[in-house]
Amino acid sequence: MDFTVSEKMQAILDLVNEFIDRELLPLEAEFTHRGFREMLPVIREKQEKVRQMELWAPNFPTDCGGMGLTLLEHGLLSEALGRSPLGHYVFWCQAPDAGNVEILHLHGTPEQKEKYLKPLVAGRIRSCFAMTEVDMPGSNPVLLETTAVADGDHYIINGHKWFATAADGADFAIVMAVTNPEAPEYLQASMIIVPTDTPGFNLVRNIPIMGHEGEDYFSHGEILFQSCRVPRSNLLGPEGHGFVIAQERLGPGRIHHCMRWLGICQRSFEMMCRRANARKITRDGKPLASRQIIQAWVAECAADIQAARLMTLYAAWKIDTQGAKAARHEISMIKFVVANTMQKVVDRALQVHGGLGMTDDTILAFFFRHERAARIYDGADEVHKVSLARRLLQLYPPKA
Repeated sequence: MDFTVSEKMQAILDLVNEFIDRELLPLEAEFTHRGFREMLPVIREKQEKVRQMELWAPNFPTDCGGMGLTLLEHGLLSEALGRSPLGHYVFWCQAPDAGNVEILHLHGTPEQKEKYLKPLVAGRIRSCFAMTEVDMPGSNPVLLETTAVADGDHYIINGHKWFATAADGADFAIVMAVTNPEAPEYLQASMIIVPTDTPGFNLVRNIPIMGHEGEDYFSHGEILFQSCRVPRSNLLGPEGHGFVIAQERLGPGRIHHCMRWLGICQRSFEMMCRRANARKITRDGKPLASRQIIQAWVAECAADIQAARLMTLYAAWKIDTQGAKAARHEISMIKFVVANTMQKVVDRALQVHGGLGMTDDTILAFFFRHERAARIYDGADEVHKVSLARRLLQLYPPKA
């Protein structure tokens, strides 16, 4: 395997890191205190600068307006962008739009691509993904109560979804609903495009996350579908293939998340080290960094970040070269390893900052409350561990 970064890619990473340091990090205090919607005019100005730098939509295919980076290349970029909560949005490669673009590009009809894919990549509209349900286990995605019943040339959708990230302000949702209840369980559900202004699409609320409701893109919506009627032409891919399409989205999406988490790790690690060196704790001016327990935290976090990073880059390389199916074990591993590494590093950085770490005067409190969910969404850590262990154990049957 070869993780060598090309000269072109290194130049892109240098530009991105410089842009984040100069343009985005100074906005974070305002962002955490004022909220996202009030800052949209400033964010759009930054996005225009990204367009002028020709770095817009880095992971999207070139034939629909993106840069067409490989998964490994975008992983490296996602790590850089993850250093700021605003990074992915300003460069227009944020979830869930990134995954929805992949679905539309692979499975959309020409009409769907014209109506939804092109304006989505161009940044003229936003989208959300409605799969998780209030009363069903999110770690078992084949268990769905939302239905889409065929009625002539339309589907009538009824159901209750939540944690639909960025539903507030989205122009359309990709909805997972049961269309074929009599089929085998992995062929029962379909993905359907639902414009959010369709009668019967009801955004009930933005769900408060540890006391913060959020708004616009930085929110998680609860959605009630009540006899929501959409054309059958809004179906994505073959009927009953929703789970299959979701699995295709999973591998690349996991790399995007994990590399973003590693960007958070690196940012938190740097803040921890600077704080430890600057914080005086004795009359003779010795810093917090002089204490061995802090030195141990620094060493452990550095090693953990490096290990998690190499695991993720290897998984991305394997997906690029052999496909997501061949990288199934690696995709499962990085989910819980990187999420837990991020939790540890952010927690250590917050602890080193003391009372300051609990405030919104640094970005650490934002990371702490919004990224705790990393060990839950896309399947709880425990589910991934059990699933991976079962697959691995099958490789080692008892000797006769």
